[in-house]
Amino acid sequence: MSSSRPLTPASPKEQLINPSRPGVPRYGCTHLEQFFTRSPQKTQTLIKYYKQCLKVVFNDAPSLRHTSKTANDQVHTTVKPNFLCLQCNVIANAKNRMEHGDDKNHRLFVESRSGTLYCQMCDDYVWDPTFEDLRTRKYGTGSFTLKKRKHSELFEDNDPTFITTNTTEAACRVSGLRGIYNMGATCYMSVILQSIVHNPLLRNFYLAEGHQSNECEIKWCMSCAIDHMFQEFYASDPFNTTGFLASGILGSFYIHKRVAFDQLAEPREQDAHEFFQYITEELHEINCGEKGRDGDLSPVKKTKMSGEKGCGCIIHQTFYGKLQSKKTCLNCNDININTEPFLDLSLGLEALSNKESKLTTVSLQQCLKKYFEPEGCEYTCHNCETRKATKQLSIKTLPNVLCIQLKRFKQFDGLQSKVDTKVTFPLKLEMLPYTNRAKKDDASENFELARSCMYDLQSVVVHVGSMDTGHYYSYSRVGNQWFKFNDHNVNLASKSQVLSEQAFLLFYVIQSLA
Repeated sequence: MSSSRPLTPASPKEQLINPSRPGVPRYGCTHLEQFFTRSPQKTQTLIKYYKQCLKVVFNDAPSLRHTSKTANDQVHTTVKPNFLCLQCNVIANAKNRMEHGDDKNHRLFVESRSGTLYCQMCDDYVWDPTFEDLRTRKYGTGSFTLKKRKHSELFEDNDPTFITTNTTEAACRVSGLRGIYNMGATCYMSVILQSIVHNPLLRNFYLAEGHQSNECEIKWCMSCAIDHMFQEFYASDPFNTTGFLASGILGSFYIHKRVAFDQLAEPREQDAHEFFQYITEELHEINCGEKGRDGDLSPVKKTKMSGEKGCGCIIHQTFYGKLQSKKTCLNCNDININTEPFLDLSLGLEALSNKESKLTTVSLQQCLKKYFEPEGCEYTCHNCETRKATKQLSIKTLPNVLCIQLKRFKQFDGLQSKVDTKVTFPLKLEMLPYTNRAKKDDASENFELARSCMYDLQSVVVHVGSMDTGHYYSYSRVGNQWFKFNDHNVNLASKSQVLSEQAFLLFYVIQSLA
């Protein structure tokens, strides 16, 4: 039976505002209160904009919230916090936020790292129960639609969600995001130092006081200088994003220069790979106790780094693996096997690019396959004394951090030139096919071996330009986010940007440590 009562339009649904509670302000500040009390429609619009801002902060790519436009519409990406306008779609840095507020009379902003509310008229962050409820639910569950929890449940002192969402992670202290000033053609040094700073094993070693700088007696000690760099990047002022001046490292380098690396001390463009070899050898000798007070080698321990057996220094633990060399006599099939440690793999590009001249690019896997495939060699067989044999390399022990050099510099008739072959490289690299355990028949065992031989890309060093007037810059990964380091400048980078570069050095970290 239908009712004869006339239908009346429903009254507009009032926007739900958190009721006031004892000791808890109803609004974040008087300026925010004015926005809320103007009209339900404007209140609803403000909350809608806040939800959109939170989606940008917590859901979208980090590069979006860290990218802003200057007054002349130039795009600028920074590792410092930006501010999302709560009254329009503008994202501004601290300086442009003031200009935007004065120009448009927009005074409420959302901070890009944590989603907290900032009032420009108060010149401070404000805590509003309605907005904080939305922010906490968005951060904790990724959704605004779940049933609201009671205030007493939502803001317990020991609630992990409350603690996490109200603790702003200091980007520089946690991530070590600082550039390194160019001190005059020292970009080759800066890119290697950035790869060291973002190396998890070296970072943990130095931050855990693995090198006791206050007790070290070596003059102009390189390890002390590296220790100081780690302290500056990770343990000093958390909001300091200015470039780091590596003068101590440069001074130690010039004072303790080695005969084998004399040319590196010349004030001109140098080879970043040679500096990597220099600094690892220097740090090895310091951290294994071979250096005397004056920085000279102990006369008892003047042994080559490559000939060390069982060295437990941090450099060997980090970068060193073992190569197996298998020589097979072509006459009697006698086999001779030797092993030797290796710091890095230097992969030639010229022969492969000529062989595959029809291809526009070659892959890192092709370069590795070429490096480890059998080749003819001169070898006197101890069994039949013939001199024809084949030699094949394989990896017996994988390092924790695998350094791969793509040999882009070559010499011919005393002239140097650069090989510009494009080499594609993956974010994840499986090294099992290049080990001496690659031909196991057991599929399940192969699967486990493959998992233990997986690497994640950690840092990429790029060289652009010619041999004499070129420039180095690098990329490093912090968590899942990539950053570009170009001297003292630091910018966010995408995975596609990293993978499109013409790499010179690649640093892969074993997946269990990455």
